[in-house]
Amino acid sequence: MAQFNSIISNSEIQLRKRVGVGRMIKHCPKVDMTPMVDLGFLLISFFVITTELSKPTVMDLAMTAEGPPTDLAKSAALTVLTKGNSIYYYQGEWEEAVLNLKVEPVELSGKNSLRAVIGRMQISLDKNENLINGRDELMILIKPGPGTSYKTVVDLLDEATISMVKKYALIKLSSEESKWLYGQQ
Repeated sequence: MAQFNSIISNSEIQLRKRVGVGRMIKHCPKVDMTPMVDLGFLLISFFVITTELSKPTVMDLAMTAEGPPTDLAKSAALTVLTKGNSIYYYQGEWEEAVLNLKVEPVELSGKNSLRAVIGRMQISLDKNENLINGRDELMILIKPGPGTSYKTVVDLLDEATISMVKKYALIKLSSEESKWLYGQQ
């Protein structure tokens, strides 16, 4: 009996050890992807809406073509010459402007800005009774010279747009204007 008691007692000991300790259960972690999907759709809708709202605008630009010249009133013509970062302007015809020393430097901003010059011309055209359309008759002729950057030309076009000038064009420099620009510092 002693052996039987020892066997029982050993099995009882083993049962007692197992009674309190349970088997470890491994759970698979679950990730809820619903918030991530919501965020994805919000980002997609945000970018779709913002790209629709910020479409680039296109500016019409008249380039001269071969053929007969267009009629233009002397008082309605404003020519802008550029050489590098220097900008000059004159009104009317080149020969008159050079003889009367009316080819003047101008800045893109400040007191003596191109915008101020355009504004003064628009006011004088509105007062001119010979012109039917007033300020809408103003034509800006932009003539980029040697060393003029693309940024300067775009800034001049922006000034024309900001000043609500309806007619402007990019034109090649004449030989006289080019010689005059080379003589400037």
